Amino acid sequence: MNVLAEIKQMSLSEKLITMEQLWNELQNSEEGVQSPPWHKEVLKAREGKEKFVNWNDAKKSIRNSCR
Repeated sequence: MNVLAEIKQMSLSEKLITMEQLWNELQNSEEGVQSPPWHKEVLKAREGKEKFVNWNDAKKSIRNSCR
């Protein structure tokens, strides 16, 4: 089965529906997804450095960074 060839023939709507179905299938999989070892190290390095901001200020910051 050549999945890539089939995907290339799909419309955007079909691709989005397929992607959503794939995510749902992965989410319900008993195997789960294992995080790579480096991920734990990155999270540990960031621990305690969280910064919370007002949602309106965050939106302004995001908008300004896109200009």
